Amino acid sequence: MTDLSKRALMRLAGAAGVIATAALVGCGKKEEPPPPAPAPAPQAEAPKPEPLKAAWVYVGPVGDAGWTFAHDQGRKAVEAHFGDKVVTTFVEKVPEGADAERVIRDLAQQGNKIIFATSFGFMEAMLKVAAEFPDVKFEHATGYKTADNMRIYDASFYQDTCMAGVIAGHMTKTNTLGFVGSFPIPEVLRNINAFMLGAQSVNPKVKMKVVWVNTWFDPPKEADAAQSLVNQGADVLLQNTDSTAVLQTAEKNGKYAFGWDSDMSAFAPNAHLASAVVNWGPYYIKAIEELMNGTWKVERTVWGVKEGLNDLIKIADIVPEAAKKRIEEIKAGLKDGSFEPFTGPIVDNTGKERLAKDQKADRAWKDSVDFFVKGIEGKVPGK
Repeated sequence: MTDLSKRALMRLAGAAGVIATAALVGCGKKEEPPPPAPAPAPQAEAPKPEPLKAAWVYVGPVGDAGWTFAHDQGRKAVEAHFGDKVVTTFVEKVPEGADAERVIRDLAQQGNKIIFATSFGFMEAMLKVAAEFPDVKFEHATGYKTADNMRIYDASFYQDTCMAGVIAGHMTKTNTLGFVGSFPIPEVLRNINAFMLGAQSVNPKVKMKVVWVNTWFDPPKEADAAQSLVNQGADVLLQNTDSTAVLQTAEKNGKYAFGWDSDMSAFAPNAHLASAVVNWGPYYIKAIEELMNGTWKVERTVWGVKEGLNDLIKIADIVPEAAKKRIEEIKAGLKDGSFEPFTGPIVDNTGKERLAKDQKADRAWKDSVDFFVKGIEGKVPGK
């Protein structure tokens, strides 16, 4: 090959290399990824709403196994139902009167938006504080006064005591029943009278004695009252007080009695015939839901067996089948409205007719009970 030819080939090879390099460079530019888009700024989480604060005022200790224990179980039901949407608090062993006013006011000042006062004697104190805190909702158990931001809730314990009376009428051997009363107010007198009417419905010979202790919770006083009734011949006891003392006194004396407000069967297994109980949880959940959704309004709510608030439970095996059958019939009648414990004729222990034959007591009648029915000894204090 001549020198000329060699030089020509070298020029062609060099040109081809330049073209190839250019092509490679061009391809490389096409494959470069675009610059990454800037990451969006993280959005701030919406703040959680503050939990609703709810408070309870108790007249006794939460460990009384009765009235206050039952209310506190209702408070715990609220916690379980609402979780972190609600924060609850309580104050126990609050005396009725000036101390109650101070406690209720303090709870309102702490930011509680709904306050439950769980004893009749808290009524006037709550009414006064309610006027000072119009943005707080106040709920009073067993009372009868309301305000623009205060309402009432109650249970139908007389339905329980009527059924307990049926058992007592079957079980008594002396035909003498005993009742330990707290205060002579309609709420308690209804329970005493219904107990007697239930007993008389199966045993017309039965009579009853009442001892008043003028307290809701005082175990020694309750025990003394129960012992007094036993000494007077009573062999089946019931109470409208909050401890297990009456039931345990019956056990010590080989007599019978009932649990009150909650299941007390474990405290005196030989004496226990049944327990008259109340389940406050559904009402407390309802009240707080109404506050949350803006439907809370002033009203009076009285629930009973029909609504699942009251019941007679843990009926002992020794109770006759006839009594158990009658109790099931009463429960069914209470649920469908066909049975009313206070149906005339009802006569008091002085012989005065208080409710005409076949007449069913209305709410106003029940709220004004101030007498003993026929068969109960003595007089209502102050009458």
